[in-house]
Amino acid sequence: MPAVLEFHDIIKEYRGFFRRRTVRALDHFTLQVEQGEIFGFLGPNGAGKTTAIHLAMGFVRPTRGSGRMLGQRFGNADARRKVGFLAENVALYHRPAETLVRFYGALNGLTGETLTRRTREALKTVGLSHESGRNVAKFSRGMLQRIGLAQAIVHDPDLLILDEPTSALDPLARYAVREMLLDWRNRGKTIFLSSHLLSEVELICDRIAVLNRGRLVRTGRPAELLESREEVEVVARGISVTSFPSAEVEPENRIRILVRANEQRSTIERIWSLGGEIVSVSLRKRSLEDLFLELTSGASPRDFTKIPTAPSSPEAI
Repeated sequence: MPAVLEFHDIIKEYRGFFRRRTVRALDHFTLQVEQGEIFGFLGPNGAGKTTAIHLAMGFVRPTRGSGRMLGQRFGNADARRKVGFLAENVALYHRPAETLVRFYGALNGLTGETLTRRTREALKTVGLSHESGRNVAKFSRGMLQRIGLAQAIVHDPDLLILDEPTSALDPLARYAVREMLLDWRNRGKTIFLSSHLLSEVELICDRIAVLNRGRLVRTGRPAELLESREEVEVVARGISVTSFPSAEVEPENRIRILVRANEQRSTIERIWSLGGEIVSVSLRKRSLEDLFLELTSGASPRDFTKIPTAPSSPEAI
């Protein structure tokens, strides 16, 4: 089957003031999103994620390259009617919630009883049925996020493009949105999800892509990416912490050593040769956060723990 969302060798550049400087937001960006998957789109601030989404929606045009959404070129009006879109910063008309969602449903071609039914279903899905008559101008940020989701799903789209959909939600609401997205995937829908909540992405995404400085640096299934560099945590005692470069001091005269899985045996044998005792050996799989830091900054979470703290008094400076 053809991809639902395709970016082909896209370059997107923005001109600075007085055209003195050019900023390249996307650099030879190529990506495909298949039907029926939840695709996680990750990257630090300024990586180019929102630019890619705006290109897909037709809000801006590429400097070079091309793309297709639901078989049509980016910006095609017929294709956009089959897409539910939620921007990172939700901005909505100040109307009662039900009136607002009906308005967006009508914009996407719904009429009559179908529009009424789909509006009420959308409000129920995001847990706002009891607030249907309240003006959204009085909503909290989390409620605005949920009404934004309601307008994105009211017309039963084939593709959902969501930019930080759970950023302002409490844990209970995030769980509800997660279950909604999994249900939509089971119904054959496609979800393109940009988020900084890496734990959420790791839980529900079938594939992920990591973007950094406009370039795609890694893509694949979470299990494959996270298991590709399994590490083993070895806790020992009776040897100096200086015996291993990666060792860290633990209570009760113990040290903790983190090594690659294929180095486990040689590490244990070296501890024994130094007269040490093995306390425990456990497999440690890196998290999506570990992978993200590695790909976007070249660091690992352990590197950040080594940053010295500020001096506690002027005398210590």
